Amino acid sequence: MSTDTDDTDGNDPADEPSLPAHVAGSGALDRLVETARDYALASTAENTAKAYAADWAHFARWCRLRGTGPVPPSPELIGLYLADLAAPSDGSPRLSVATIERRLSGLSWNYAQRGMPLDRGNRHIATVLAGIRRKHARPPTQKEAILPHEILAMVATLPADLRGLRDRAILLIGFAGGLRRNEIVSLDMHRDDTLDSAGWIEIEDGGAVLTLNSKTGWREVEIGRGSSDRTCPVHALEQWLHFARIDFGPVFVRTSRDGQKALDTRLSDKHVARLIKATVLKSGIRSEIPEAERLALFSGHSLRAGLASSAEVDERFVQKHLGHASAEMTRRYQRRRDRFRVNLTRAAGL
Repeated sequence: MSTDTDDTDGNDPADEPSLPAHVAGSGALDRLVETARDYALASTAENTAKAYAADWAHFARWCRLRGTGPVPPSPELIGLYLADLAAPSDGSPRLSVATIERRLSGLSWNYAQRGMPLDRGNRHIATVLAGIRRKHARPPTQKEAILPHEILAMVATLPADLRGLRDRAILLIGFAGGLRRNEIVSLDMHRDDTLDSAGWIEIEDGGAVLTLNSKTGWREVEIGRGSSDRTCPVHALEQWLHFARIDFGPVFVRTSRDGQKALDTRLSDKHVARLIKATVLKSGIRSEIPEAERLALFSGHSLRAGLASSAEVDERFVQKHLGHASAEMTRRYQRRRDRFRVNLTRAAGL
């Protein structure tokens, strides 16, 4: 095994696009190298890239403490690493199966960037991982779906100032669009308004059309108008844009401390998570459950799950709306919607 310590942040300059050694540099070629590097950075979502860098740093440190290095890839060593994550030798808490699998994905990605493909099917890796799954795997924990009457109760807790108009639009658009929290805050008024946008809006007579660049590529999300202004997500969006005087750039921005003036700074996706948890508490949803447990039940995904669970339409339309690559993924979001709708016990004659 190599004792080369390598870098620990997953950003070795040697991994970046560059000119072949036998090609002389020039202004035009150097600019193309910079452009290629920008595209390479954009190939992986920012949060994923950060996670993969952290995975590599953790593995590199683990190797150093054992007198070796992370390169070249050694299936035997990685198998031992996975075993130590599942049953730590230093007494620290073991990682979940999902986190261990994510760590392995991070290592695979980092090795690929170095031109050293990792064979995850190698028996030293595959058999250890299979044993970890068999012994420690648990059913996935899912966030609770926010249902229509609950989203209305949450919206009712918001103040009547500009900040309240914004947060009302966020909750209703997020619910009706089945949007991820980063999709909500990354919206711009128009195409190409800002560099950090991942989509834009078009408001029409029948509703709003959101064009989003999401995990599965570009997609359009149609949000129709509601049955009344009180519950209409498009009306809530129009009210926010009108009173905040937003006609360019980010749709959802910060407000002044008094909640009366819109600022230029785009909201963080963390605001959506905090908003959901705060309004869940204020509205008294699931009040029979201790507060800490209630907070743990809900997240940004609760909006997507709520729409998927509540919309009584063909599953294909829900799948398209949420941007899922498979119907199976859509069914995971439909919390208990179809339970016992088809009773095979009675159908069998019992």
